Amino acid sequence: MRLPLSVTVITLNEERNLGRCLKAIANIAAEIVIVDSGSTDGTAEIAASFGATFVFNKWSGFNAQREFGALHCTQPWILALDADEEVSDELRASLIKAIGHGDTPHAGFAFSRRTFYLGAWIWHVWYPEWRLRLYRREGSRWVSEEPHGYCEVQGSVQRINGDLLHYSFRNLTEHLTKTLGYARTAAAINHRKGKKFNGLRMISGAGFRVFRDLILKSGWRDGWRGVLIAMIGGYSSFAKQAFLYEAELEAKKPPS
Repeated sequence: MRLPLSVTVITLNEERNLGRCLKAIANIAAEIVIVDSGSTDGTAEIAASFGATFVFNKWSGFNAQREFGALHCTQPWILALDADEEVSDELRASLIKAIGHGDTPHAGFAFSRRTFYLGAWIWHVWYPEWRLRLYRREGSRWVSEEPHGYCEVQGSVQRINGDLLHYSFRNLTEHLTKTLGYARTAAAINHRKGKKFNGLRMISGAGFRVFRDLILKSGWRDGWRGVLIAMIGGYSSFAKQAFLYEAELEAKKPPS
């Protein structure tokens, strides 16, 4: 059944993922809006094959891309996806139940994301990972700093069953590269906000992150994949402080 639903998808050279993403929701969405930041592969052609609206917006952050997509939506509900995500069968049934049978008192619905990493599903260190991605178009907005914004809604939020399947990093190189990029972005934001480098936090924060992911989140149960995720998480925490230190040094340099 077609739902009163607009699906927005953020893309940049996503021909590897986009077809899988759109196929899972094509039969339930009233419209699909692709927000692209300059793809040069077959992304646009794949979007056209599903009848999607394809709009360009120069990359300005995840939140800005999602907000731009919402401006092009006409349906009362929005489902915000990334191209490397896929709505599972169970989640699709939950979406239909949530908004397909009359009005609901809730302003948004959250569901868990399950990640496929180095050839296997991760069931502990990254799971459950609750995400509010289905929300009313009116009165909602994406807030907070990059790269981890969230949707703010006016009203209650209910959790629903079914996982959003996440086909994240193709390999360790991509994982490490993106992690470094996110850390650099976070450090730049913290520097603009006036936060100061803390050497103790650089060391202790990295250690706690590894402990949290391996022990508190039972990452060890995911085997060596869990160990890799925990260690790269610690590296991310370390890198944020290291980049903040670098930013402070750059700010102290006399103008050339």
